[in-house]
Amino acid sequence: MINLAGRDILHAWGKFVFTGLGLGLLIGVTLSMAGIYRGMVEDAKVLLSNSGAHLWVVQQDTQGPYAESSNLHDDLYRGLLAVPGVARAANVTYFTMQVRRDSGDVRAMVVGIVPGGPGEPGQPGYLVAGRHITRAHYEAVADVTAGLRIGERIKIRRDHYTVVGLTRRMVSSGGDPMVFIPLKDAQEAQFMKDNDAIVRQRRRTTANPAFNRPGAPDVLEAVIASQNTNPYVNAVLVQLAPGRDPEAVAADIRRWKRLSVFTRAQMEDILVGKLIATSARQIGMFLVILSTVSAAIVAFIIYTLTLGKIREIAVLKLIGTRNRTIAGMIMQQAVGLGVIGFVVGKIAATFWAPIFPKYVLLLPGDAALGFVAVVVICVLSSIMAIRAALKVDPAEAIGG
Repeated sequence: MINLAGRDILHAWGKFVFTGLGLGLLIGVTLSMAGIYRGMVEDAKVLLSNSGAHLWVVQQDTQGPYAESSNLHDDLYRGLLAVPGVARAANVTYFTMQVRRDSGDVRAMVVGIVPGGPGEPGQPGYLVAGRHITRAHYEAVADVTAGLRIGERIKIRRDHYTVVGLTRRMVSSGGDPMVFIPLKDAQEAQFMKDNDAIVRQRRRTTANPAFNRPGAPDVLEAVIASQNTNPYVNAVLVQLAPGRDPEAVAADIRRWKRLSVFTRAQMEDILVGKLIATSARQIGMFLVILSTVSAAIVAFIIYTLTLGKIREIAVLKLIGTRNRTIAGMIMQQAVGLGVIGFVVGKIAATFWAPIFPKYVLLLPGDAALGFVAVVVICVLSSIMAIRAALKVDPAEAIGG
């Protein structure tokens, strides 16, 4: 039997192909939106994996350090090392800022870590160039997406740092590249005051009547010195001894140290289920809108093509062609249009995904699900055109 749908497509192939290209770009945007959501989830998981921690110890009644502000005294890690099952514990700070460089600035999450080799909690897992931080001050390791180079000088607050190493896929949950600096420098930078603020605070302290007694100047100097230091960190990253149960160790720390402790699964739930939940819902709304628009476009195009060949359909009905055959022809055209659009969209999404400033993860499973959705949308969209075709009177084939 002659494939009527194929013959009709070949007859007006230009219109069909260009329509498929336009639909394909729309499908490409839809696939990219799904990839952006997958990329956000992957960034959150990579953030946790790259920390090298089994437990995150933060301020009591907070969900820090990524979702909320958390402050702990920097000597707390010593007590955690005495907890049974704890192999390593290291302080860490996180804060996001504009890191300045000669050619401008870059948005980055600055991470304060204890200098050391790979494997220590908080340290970058691997480098693509350079070396790890070995000095206590003024060295930095940056993610390659920050656009920094080995040996480049950057400015964080008032201090300058030399980039000694580059790493990859070390980003925040928001996709900002990470810049690692020594912990002491990060503690100072996180709560650094400008010079005028320091002078004003010293005047307030000096004016306090409590420091006008004999012996008070020594106390005053100690107070002023303490005001210029920051003995706090945002979290303590804990690595456990092999075979130890994270939940059991976390329960001990909560009981005896009165701190909030999160396992990997709990921290992932916070990042994915709470921190990026609003963005996920927004992307979901875009996907619904784009799918609706795609369905409307397919329905309109197929309906228009069907109305353009009403006389031909009437001839088919006049010579005895069954309604099922006519409906199948229209449905095949709709599915063919969707297949062309999906192929174009998948190719387009693959090519422009690396250009996005944030990580876009295109999974084969999402592509397969998208293909099925496109076919279903095209089948449903062809119903209006099929109804119009089946209402055609065969007499129109011989009418004026």
